[in-house]
Amino acid sequence: MQLTHNSFTLLGLAVVFTLITLAVRPEIRQEGEVLLMGWLKYRQAQISGLVGEPEAVDRATAANPQALPRQQAAVALWLSKKYSVAPEPLSALVAEAYETGKTTKLDPLLILAVMAIESGFNPFAQSHMGAQGLMQVMTKVHYDKYEDFGGKLAAFDPVSNLRVGAKVLRECINRGGSIEGGLKLYVGATNMEADGGYTAKVLAEYARLESVAAGKSVPMRAAPVPAPEVTPAVEKVASLPSPY
Repeated sequence: MQLTHNSFTLLGLAVVFTLITLAVRPEIRQEGEVLLMGWLKYRQAQISGLVGEPEAVDRATAANPQALPRQQAAVALWLSKKYSVAPEPLSALVAEAYETGKTTKLDPLLILAVMAIESGFNPFAQSHMGAQGLMQVMTKVHYDKYEDFGGKLAAFDPVSNLRVGAKVLRECINRGGSIEGGLKLYVGATNMEADGGYTAKVLAEYARLESVAAGKSVPMRAAPVPAPEVTPAVEKVASLPSPY
């Protein structure tokens, strides 16, 4: 009994001294918490066979469409249905297009129309000419524009590709003198009389998005098959050295 009593006394004193130490030295407590959480995650991974990463959600390009302004939400939901893309990532892209439109002085609906025709909102699309991502930017030509985003692999980051693509589009419009001339430059049909119908497709989608944003009912048509490949008529021009 005496031995048991003394043992409990020593254990109690040890606990008290431990609590005092943790209170005086919070960094020790923090280190202990980190070690404990690491051990718990390790045990959970062993049991479930799945290594969790709670912060992974921070990398997701997604937003709640209900949190957007009414006009943006209408555009996001319409594009989501037409192109069979989840509304959450579409909402994030629509919101980003509106923000990027302010800095590049472009109509965000035009940015979205180009994105729709270029890739059908596939962030991993690539043409045989090397155009990549949502807006099919020629990464090997515009690699310098990706330096601020960590390098050319950022071409496959939706937000980075959108911003770089919008900048390239702005440059094309400035050089072409109009939206039509800019789109012709953007697709690489600078010296061609025809651009394979590219400009007409973008402007048609642009007009539809304007109607959606205005609250009008726009018929849901079948989405065009995303064709990042240039047409044979344009391919001859696209294969020539060009800044766009």
